Amino acid sequence: MAEKPKHLELFYMPTCPYCRKVLAWMRDHDVNDVVLYDIVEEPKHKERLIREGGMHQVPCLFIDGKPLYESDDIIKYLSTIY
Repeated sequence: MAEKPKHLELFYMPTCPYCRKVLAWMRDHDVNDVVLYDIVEEPKHKERLIREGGMHQVPCLFIDGKPLYESDDIIKYLSTIY
């Protein structure tokens, strides 16, 4: 198992099927220490996603401030630390 990063943040949209896939994986594996940001509910999170990640794409997992996109890549990464 890889070393767990200090800070994980997931930017998502509730209606996005790829976001729901990641969230379901997290739920099924009892991953509850990732900070979640709904970019629909709170526009400031969408602005931050674009500013810091460079894209409007979700899901996006920030790993100690560095963005990781694509649901399969996010799940693959999370499976190495949980």
